[in-house]
Amino acid sequence: MRIAPLLCLLALLAASASEAATRYVIKNRRIEPRQNLAQALHDAQLPDAQVTAVISALEGVFDFRKSRVGDQFRLVMREGELDFFDYRQSLVDEWQVRRDGEKYVGSKRSIEVEKQVAVVSLDINSSLYEAAIEAGEDPAIGMVLADVFAWDIDFYRDVRKGDRARALVEKFVSKGRVLRYGEVLAATYAGGLVGNKKVFRYVLPDGQPNFFTETGESAKKSFLKSPLKYAHVTSKFGSRFHPVLQYMKAHNGVDYGTPIGTPVWAVADGTVTQAGNAGAAGNMVVIRHSNGFETQYMHLSRFGEGIRAGARIRQKQVIAFSGNTGRSTGPHLHFGLKRNGGYLNPLNQVFPRADPLPKALVPDFLAKAHELAAQMEAVSVAAVAGQAPAAPVAPTQP
Repeated sequence: MRIAPLLCLLALLAASASEAATRYVIKNRRIEPRQNLAQALHDAQLPDAQVTAVISALEGVFDFRKSRVGDQFRLVMREGELDFFDYRQSLVDEWQVRRDGEKYVGSKRSIEVEKQVAVVSLDINSSLYEAAIEAGEDPAIGMVLADVFAWDIDFYRDVRKGDRARALVEKFVSKGRVLRYGEVLAATYAGGLVGNKKVFRYVLPDGQPNFFTETGESAKKSFLKSPLKYAHVTSKFGSRFHPVLQYMKAHNGVDYGTPIGTPVWAVADGTVTQAGNAGAAGNMVVIRHSNGFETQYMHLSRFGEGIRAGARIRQKQVIAFSGNTGRSTGPHLHFGLKRNGGYLNPLNQVFPRADPLPKALVPDFLAKAHELAAQMEAVSVAAVAGQAPAAPVAPTQP
């Protein structure tokens, strides 16, 4: 056996493989706090001239002001020179810079997205989150349903084992994967505590969409049930032993335990009368509403865009983000409700619904609601019969 030539051949192959392996270097990075893209490229040890080339190639293609913490990018280096750069904000938002001879060319990657309509069915055994996972859905569907039923259901306090939620919802799909949910067209909720709820999306003549019951009554109420889409009550209204002051004290509101940075929305239309630091209350927003009502949002980490005294606020507008400021033992939101100067228990209030549909629109609404109900049933039957429903969603990454 001629072993020597064989060993030489193996040595040459190993050397070639080693050369190929060292020819390319791939660096995966993220945008860190207080970094812009240029700084992130410098920190990734990309030579100054190539940083300038990448930024120049992306000018007019990518809005650098929209670069945000957590965005991912990748550098593919060939023999010390940048060969390829890509920048990703989401599954459908990606930009690239490719080497073309002696220059670099930037472009936005084109990704085909298909809109489908599907029925999501959730059987709740423990929580809405777990029900979504068990159904092969993204837990974000829970936030979507919380938005639709925000006037009638508190998805922490009111949910019971055995409840069932269903929604006819748009799904945006790319390459068999659901990227996100779109509009909810119709939804039902059968609850042991809240009873049966059924709502349909209907676009009014002024172009504004809204939800109505099957009889044309508004699903909206003057006040939402909670200032958070999803959170749990850690301290109720009434007297309690104060955890910081160490004595019994009136608790004029409700505490919701929630991570720092959770969006806080206004429970009703109104006008901001206070937005700033309030000592023991920490960062606080106070909103004046009609009929003598006032709401207070305390211990906030920061305020929403444009939130200042005198600002007009819409129901469901994000006014701030939860925090741990002021006299607080942990991250939470304190929510207070007053009427004519006196505090009320937010958890036991019953607010009236908004105006129903004008009588002239009821026939059109009923016809469209009937179509949506039939579509929901048809999609459900198709899925049960084995026809291909929309692809399951992988849980959203933080």
